[in-house]
Amino acid sequence: MSENSEKILVRYFSNVLDEIVVETLWTKIIDVEKGLYKIDNIPFYGPEFSSDDVVFAEFDNDEERITYRNVVEHSGNSTIQIIVLDKNLNVENLRNEFKKLGCETEGTGNNYFVMEILYEQNYSPIFKKLTELEITEKITFAEPNISQKHIAEK
Repeated sequence: MSENSEKILVRYFSNVLDEIVVETLWTKIIDVEKGLYKIDNIPFYGPEFSSDDVVFAEFDNDEERITYRNVVEHSGNSTIQIIVLDKNLNVENLRNEFKKLGCETEGTGNNYFVMEILYEQNYSPIFKKLTELEITEKITFAEPNISQKHIAEK
C-alpha cells in the first residue's frame, strides 16, 4: 500500500462466526488529525460498513493501534457474504461469474467469500443470481451491509 494508506483495527460481533472478531482493514487516509479514513477493502465478517465508507478511527491504548469508532459517511456500496454449501461447486468459477456482473470479491478458505456491490451497480441481476443459487442449495448468503438503493433494486 502507499504512504497515503493506513491499516485500522476493527472489533465487532460477527453473525457469520457468532463471536467477537478483530479484523484489520486497509484505508486511505483522508485527514489524520480529524481521524478520517476511507475503507479500501471488503470487510470479511460483517461490520456495519462497506468499502469506500468514510470512518472515524483513533489510536486506542488498549489495542495499541488506530482503531475504528464509527461511520462518518456511507458510500452507498453494499457487502454480501457468501457461504458455498455445494462441495462440487468451484468457488473460483463462482467468484468469476460475479466478477462478470461487476462485483469484486475477496475469499478466505474454500467455501466463504465476500462480495462488494458498488453503489452504481444494479443489484437486481446479482440478487437474482444469489437467490437462484440459494434456492438450489448451492450457497447461502447474507447482506450485512446493504444500501437503501440496493434494497430497492431487489
